[in-house]
Amino acid sequence: MRNRFTGAMVAATIAAATAVVSLSVTPISGQAAGQGRAAGAGRGAAAPAPRPARIGKAPNINGIYQAINTANWNLEDHAATDLKQFWQLGAIAAVPAGMSVIDGGTIPYKPEALKVREANRKGWPKTDPEAKCYMPGIPRANYMPYPFQIVQGNKDILFVYEFASSNRIVHMSNHGESPVDSWMGWANGKWNGDVLEIHNSGFNEHSWFDRAGNHHSNQLVVTERFTPRGDNLFYQATMTDPETFVKPWSISMYLYRKLEPNAQLLEFKCVEFSEELLYGDLKKKTE
Repeated sequence: MRNRFTGAMVAATIAAATAVVSLSVTPISGQAAGQGRAAGAGRGAAAPAPRPARIGKAPNINGIYQAINTANWNLEDHAATDLKQFWQLGAIAAVPAGMSVIDGGTIPYKPEALKVREANRKGWPKTDPEAKCYMPGIPRANYMPYPFQIVQGNKDILFVYEFASSNRIVHMSNHGESPVDSWMGWANGKWNGDVLEIHNSGFNEHSWFDRAGNHHSNQLVVTERFTPRGDNLFYQATMTDPETFVKPWSISMYLYRKLEPNAQLLEFKCVEFSEELLYGDLKKKTE
């Protein structure tokens, strides 16, 4: 059993690791979306350098990506419905219908784990880690309704997520194991031809896969595959967790690269938006 640190110590560990990868990753001129003319720049601004097709022997997957589906609402098939507790918002608060992104259609839960999912759903949204501005975990971080950026150099690869300022380092050499359980886990990567394969482990048990209460234990292992398809990436992830599921299961979807010349990640530091949800009942009641 891995030792557990407090959230603050885990955050400090991630920050230190990010500083290290910033030194080891060597950006290539013109490689990422957003390196063209800045928003509001004058017409005389220099044109961006051509995007190289490869970085060393690997395909160039630098850029800002975003999923265009309803997986963050529910990985499984689901009909459109209303959120009765937010009736004042009318159609704004409705859940859009969506098709399953799961191979085989449904998640193969163990009976006791299925009961936990139902309890998660009954407590939503307060039970959802997203509502509390916790880091989303893997694979959820890749299909939330927020963009993320891949920073690829000649060594390790950095994923930076707009939601909650999350990030993770994909260790392309010197593979190891996570010293602590954490929200984003520990990622070891390799190139298999032109496919980036990432083995993720070392998760805590607190993240969800979507807003529908789909969950896992701290034994979760996620194997990801990023396959370049033109400007975009075909994304596959296989989840293995013998404490929660009767067998491994997989999802697949496209991640679309933003091609706007001024594409960039913006800040979404959501802690202040969740304070009332988390601590509102602790406020002193005034007469």
